[in-house]
Amino acid sequence: MIIKRILIVGLGSIGTRHLKILNGLFPEAEFAILSNKKNSQLINNVSYFENIEQALLFLPQIAVISTPSMFHLESAIPLAKIGVHLLIEKPLSSSVEGVAELQQINISTNVKMTIGYNLRFMPSLIKFKALIDENTIGKVFSIRCEAGQYLPSWRPGKNYKEAASSQKNLGGGVLLELSHELDYLHWIFGEVEWIQASLNTLSDLDIDVEDTAFLLLGFRSEKHVKPIIASVNLDFVRHDVKRSCTAIGRFGSLRWDCLKGTIHVYFENSKSWKEIFKQEENLDDSYIFEWKHFISSIETNRDPLISINEGLKVLEIIEAARFSSSKNQRVYLKDNHE
Repeated sequence: MIIKRILIVGLGSIGTRHLKILNGLFPEAEFAILSNKKNSQLINNVSYFENIEQALLFLPQIAVISTPSMFHLESAIPLAKIGVHLLIEKPLSSSVEGVAELQQINISTNVKMTIGYNLRFMPSLIKFKALIDENTIGKVFSIRCEAGQYLPSWRPGKNYKEAASSQKNLGGGVLLELSHELDYLHWIFGEVEWIQASLNTLSDLDIDVEDTAFLLLGFRSEKHVKPIIASVNLDFVRHDVKRSCTAIGRFGSLRWDCLKGTIHVYFENSKSWKEIFKQEENLDDSYIFEWKHFISSIETNRDPLISINEGLKVLEIIEAARFSSSKNQRVYLKDNHE
């Protein structure tokens, strides 16, 4: 497939990253940006549009939706209607409302859509999933998953109060911002059946969204088989940056460290953890692999790994978590995607 015209919707940190990566992959393509921001230092010969109507006239072949999640659908839907293939940055939206219309376009047309959960393209996480699938530690009983970083240090040079992550009206909050964890847990361990959640603003940060989420997830299991239980801790407050997942199984434990690109195993009768995989992660690489996979899915007319339905499942888990926290009760999810 010869890519001639590419549109970037939103020019924040992630939109800028996508622009640079796509310029490296498709140096001959014409780029356009739909944003109220301009940056002449990015790449040469880039056009800027002020509204979606102008962007539609550009007739892009592919587009990146990288605005705050609250505004994803308002540009994704009109672009999809004219046949533009879409990479929508995570999360798919800030709620499930309106997603059905985009789903219908996806079903009735040949437009490909993928959600930007790029962690799935990290070699270390791919290996972690493979080891789980190979029963390296036997039946998995439970999971410990953590992700956190102090919000003011997240994006150097930018006031954290101005970031979408900090603002409810832009789709902020730790659940949406760190929804990678919900996506990859579902990818590796299957359908989430129920959730118990406690969402809180515990810090003195000047934000109007939750900065900490404590979740218990129960995964669907066969009859008479005990379900896998996962504890998930997400936060904007810890100063030691963390992103890891430990699976505890019949024969031992398996631990993935996203930041170091490592996997360690601790077998029964062992006295220490043993490193069995290491590949230092270059974050740009995961985006490059993500894009190559997406372009391949367009060329071969196959569904991408992270489809719109996958993105919707994450939103449903998030909405169930919000309801659970507000009612202080366990909430069961309905599977609408079988």
